[in-house]
Amino acid sequence: MIRKVIFIASLIPTLAFGQSAEEYFERIKTQKVISDPEVQWQNFGPGMSGYCEEFWCHPTDPSVMFMGPDMHVSYGSWDGGESWQSLKDPDGLGQDMKRVLDLDFSLQQPDFGMAIDWNGWIYQTSNRGRSWQRIGEFGQNYKDIGIDPNDPEAFSKGWYAEQRGTRHSELAVDPTNDQVWYVGAGDFWNVKSNHRSQAKPHGEPLKYAAYGYIWKTVDQGKTWQKITKGIPETTEVGKIIVNPRHADSLVMATNMGLMLSADGGMSWTDGGEGLPHNLPRDLTSYYDEASGEFILYLLEQTVYTPAGETVYSEGGVYRSADGGKTWASISGNLSFDLSAMDYPAELDRYHRSMAHWFGISKQESKARFSQLPQAIMPVYNRIVVSPLDKDELYISYNKKHDFSFGPGDVWRSLDGGRSWKVVTRHGTYWEKGSDEAYWSERSNPSEPNIDFAHLEEYMKSSSESSGNRMMEINSLGELFVGIDQQTLKSTDKGESWKQIDDDETSPDSGHWIGRGGSNLPGRYMLLETGITERRLLSSGEHGLWQTVAAIDWPDPQAVAVQQIEGQVHPHGAHSVSTVAVHPQDPNIIYILSWRQDHRGKLRRTLDGGKTWENIASIFDADNNGWEGLAAQNSLLIDPQKPDNMYFCATKNMISEVGAGNGPKLSKGGYGFYKSTDGGYTWTLSNAGLPADASVRRLMLDPADPKQIYAAVNSQNGGLYKSVDQGDSWEKQTIPAQIQSVNNVFIDRNTQAIFLSTGRRTGSYEEGGVWKSSDQGQTWQQLFKAPFVWQAESSPVNPDLIVISVAGQAVSMADDFMNPGIYLSTDAGASWTKINKGLGQPDKIVDVKPDPYNENILWCASWGAGWYITYLNGYQGSWLPSGK
Repeated sequence: MIRKVIFIASLIPTLAFGQSAEEYFERIKTQKVISDPEVQWQNFGPGMSGYCEEFWCHPTDPSVMFMGPDMHVSYGSWDGGESWQSLKDPDGLGQDMKRVLDLDFSLQQPDFGMAIDWNGWIYQTSNRGRSWQRIGEFGQNYKDIGIDPNDPEAFSKGWYAEQRGTRHSELAVDPTNDQVWYVGAGDFWNVKSNHRSQAKPHGEPLKYAAYGYIWKTVDQGKTWQKITKGIPETTEVGKIIVNPRHADSLVMATNMGLMLSADGGMSWTDGGEGLPHNLPRDLTSYYDEASGEFILYLLEQTVYTPAGETVYSEGGVYRSADGGKTWASISGNLSFDLSAMDYPAELDRYHRSMAHWFGISKQESKARFSQLPQAIMPVYNRIVVSPLDKDELYISYNKKHDFSFGPGDVWRSLDGGRSWKVVTRHGTYWEKGSDEAYWSERSNPSEPNIDFAHLEEYMKSSSESSGNRMMEINSLGELFVGIDQQTLKSTDKGESWKQIDDDETSPDSGHWIGRGGSNLPGRYMLLETGITERRLLSSGEHGLWQTVAAIDWPDPQAVAVQQIEGQVHPHGAHSVSTVAVHPQDPNIIYILSWRQDHRGKLRRTLDGGKTWENIASIFDADNNGWEGLAAQNSLLIDPQKPDNMYFCATKNMISEVGAGNGPKLSKGGYGFYKSTDGGYTWTLSNAGLPADASVRRLMLDPADPKQIYAAVNSQNGGLYKSVDQGDSWEKQTIPAQIQSVNNVFIDRNTQAIFLSTGRRTGSYEEGGVWKSSDQGQTWQQLFKAPFVWQAESSPVNPDLIVISVAGQAVSMADDFMNPGIYLSTDAGASWTKINKGLGQPDKIVDVKPDPYNENILWCASWGAGWYITYLNGYQGSWLPSGK
């Protein structure tokens, strides 16, 4: 039965500062609004927990460093890595400083620097990187052609041919004159997509990247000149180095070979004399200002040639003392004897690499190259030299994301390349002391030498199947690498490495406080868990975490977390989408996973997370294990009849990392699922829901759990209600302009219903937050914004409401100027924007008031982990006990 409803367009009193509701909403729509400075979000971890694409050290200030992880965040540290802060504007649209690709600073003015990001945007800083201002862009703006680069379907829409010109991969400053800067086109450093092979020695053409030119400015970025003379149209730039003794002499490493310029970059000629194939992978330099000595070092692409039943390799490390005109090999004993190693994982990676290089299958490689090489080099892609010692060199490779192989991730030479040693050692091969005699003959230590954070046990038991995407060295000679999903630092020339992402509250406690540089895909947070001190936090790629007390920690407001499922357990579930706790036993926890190990399974622990088991298999798909299944949300348990359990499988995954529609499933479907036997068996129950519905969130009526509400965010979605525990559904009447309901929430104290509405590419009018105080008979619009993901009120103070306003598609981003988190303390009569400290204000996937303290809020970010903030000057702990 359809009830007659009354819509109240606006019953909101005047807002603070004399603004009416309409005036305030018009202001946040059209003008940038600065967040309340008194509300500061603190990122608490875990640190990194994702891949770091790039890392930069300030050339003269070793306390200053920056990193560009892959989840669209960027961070800076001004205390040597003890803490990290977001480089992004918390009051921006979320598109700025997103995946920074390069960054550099002046040697004359150490506070002045520039950066480029993957949009092709260029930025300046005048305060040593603490804040950045966008000063221009190279190539077309995504908005200009109506394209959303985050849309996974864009790959099949043929827009990349139009979009060439946005991606630039290199930024360099003249060391003698900071008026002069260079930017090189391309996506040279995309190690996941830009692979070399015998058929494609110059790499994979990427349609979104620019090719065939560099830019030059002689006025610190006010104007730029595009230079193409001598540069092939297919050129992408990896590194530009200006000779500090002769600023008109430049060396450039590109996919098309080493290039030289004698006129300040205005024209280029081919270089590379002495390189076997002139295929540089990286380039660096050493300069002694006192003596004037200037030396270049280059990594050459390893090229493989069949030699009977084995393979011969050419490549390695090269040195030039004449400004890059001629080169000599300094690879020394870099080649290793693969036939002498008892390392099955590396043998498999060797044949995987050969298969890629020669364009054959791995099985064919094993058949053709049955004799393992006694001298072989892998594919290296990073090189650095110590600024304190020209003979101290480091090279690395990425055998997870590139096609490479070999023991260790980083190799070192202390004698200018005559001898090389493995200096990063972890995993079972080194833990077991495998091939100790071989390494002893090479005078190479063989014991493990890396201290990880929560990844420790996982990395010990792995086969070095990690991926090191970056390597950097600072002015003190301290080294930084990113092995797997951890940032590591060495202060002793690679003899030992320690993670710099987290602080452990006490030795061997497993309780970690992040330093602020999280790259974690934060997901659903369960704040009421039957244990008042415990919050349960689900995440992508790093499992399930619980909050724990930071005993004797100097900061009483610090939040420590402990992983209870994921890497801490052998073959644990790494990508947890939602979590629920048994209402009668807080040690019984259930989780669902949408990708990686145990995807599509309902997993349960009976002992608070010490051990886990799968009790149901619900989904499967004909895709790879690292790819996703249906996104699973709102795992709920009937508090009166705990055998009744529910969740929804969401097809329109607006807040997931992959976004877009979920894949075609070979097992299971999309919609509402229910179980009546404690989760062992599940039934898809969509009677009354629209065909092909995307159910994004569920809500049990706090007064009557037999009644369930479903937020449907598919085309022509809406609010649906079931009065028979999900056996059937009835569409509820809501304001006609609403096209998609992204979240439904019911206040337990007032029974008020909140709807969060809007679409990524929808109109301004269809979005916002709507409230009903009479069980859906009438609706009042509390907040206007085009795309709202969530609205929740506080369990201890129903007048406190917090909402997450998402950013729209890039092509429409300027249509609403203030995505982020908004807070009301007067039941929606007035609102305050509270984004300060957030790294992704446009992508807050979960935000909630604390269930015990109205002065505390929690949120989860799409790719920056978890945050906490304290209101009203509250100085106490987040713990309910206040301790």
